[in-house]
Amino acid sequence: MTEYNKDSITLTGAVGLGTGVMISAGIFALLGQVAELGGVWFPLIFILGGVVTGFSAYSYVKMSNEYPSAGGIGMFLVKAYGKGTVTAAAAMMMAISMVINQSLVARTFGTYTLQLFDVSTSSFWVPVLGVALIIFAFLVNISGNTFIQSFTSIASLIKIIGITVFALAGLYVAGFSLEPAEAGNNAPETTIASFIAAIALTILSFKGFTTITNSGSEIKKPKKNVGRAIVISILISLVVYLLLAWGVSSNLTLTEIIEARDYSLAEAARPAFGDIGVWLTVILAIIATITGIIASVFAVSRMLAMLTDMRLIPHSHFGMPGSIQKHTLVYTIVIAMALTIFFDLSRIASMGAILYLTMDMIIHWGVFKHLREKVGANPFIVLTALLLDAIILAAFVWVKIQSDLLVVGISVIAIILIVAGEWFFLKRVQEEESAQ
Repeated sequence: MTEYNKDSITLTGAVGLGTGVMISAGIFALLGQVAELGGVWFPLIFILGGVVTGFSAYSYVKMSNEYPSAGGIGMFLVKAYGKGTVTAAAAMMMAISMVINQSLVARTFGTYTLQLFDVSTSSFWVPVLGVALIIFAFLVNISGNTFIQSFTSIASLIKIIGITVFALAGLYVAGFSLEPAEAGNNAPETTIASFIAAIALTILSFKGFTTITNSGSEIKKPKKNVGRAIVISILISLVVYLLLAWGVSSNLTLTEIIEARDYSLAEAARPAFGDIGVWLTVILAIIATITGIIASVFAVSRMLAMLTDMRLIPHSHFGMPGSIQKHTLVYTIVIAMALTIFFDLSRIASMGAILYLTMDMIIHWGVFKHLREKVGANPFIVLTALLLDAIILAAFVWVKIQSDLLVVGISVIAIILIVAGEWFFLKRVQEEESAQ
């Protein structure tokens, strides 16, 4: 059976887990991609992303208050739809999007680390370093909850202070100008669709708040502290993202940000602080990505373990000893390593955004249709979150169809395979239970 430690995570520890996932690849890797889609006013897109995330988080807070559990989103879906294909498929989409985020974090770690050695980001060392980070995250996760929350909380505090100081210093050098970034040469044209699509990537950088819901039964006073931890984590991340985005836009042109989009923060440190600034930025990126992947692995392995306990996803021990949660931890690590090796940052982020927004819409509809009275949710807020998700997902897919049809195709095929696979698996489970 799965092993959980009740009351082993404090409110501070939960906030550390949430910000640990959010303030990692979300800002270090996605900033350049957001700038490319959003144009010179791209820092404002983080505010819009925070607003959309706030509407989205409402459903999760209401569900967490009523059903705190270590399965988090998996349990929410069960309460809304029962133990059927919709629940299993949506939960798997969330789990896979979280694993995708781990590979995004891992490649970001490799990309920024190589800036210390002036090595090209196309080097094979990027996936090698990424895989090494994932293995390190595995070792930390088998060390126990007390160590995990202490490590992520302390490291999260260090990186938040460091990133804030860097952003304020960059704004100081630029005279705290609130002017938009200069376009530079051959800057891409920004359309309404691309501007809205950019919000999808900022939402991906905020979605780490869902990590907190997956530790619900292990958080002290969960009916009160899960919701608090979610709100606090989102607000902290929003402030950090906005400061950093303005700091970068004040020191680089839009073209320069896009050219260095996988390591734009390090490049932004160069004009103001020289090589020392680059080193400090890279160190912060390393700390941020390490905490991000540790917290993400921690959360997704628990959600997969609960889904396994409820017989909603297939499971095999493959001869491994230990609990189901330890097994799902291994599966999570192996899949993340494969994605790190075979996909680049842009495609990893796109797949994660499509899968997450699809799952998020299923959550909101479930709350509105089946649970709004039970959890005391305001239907207007829930429907607003659903509508915003739909608009942003449609714009993002439309932009990606024109620029990278392959990643849209892979994402659609992945969703179809998940739904079909879960349907066949659950049908077999029902047949086995009927035969008993």
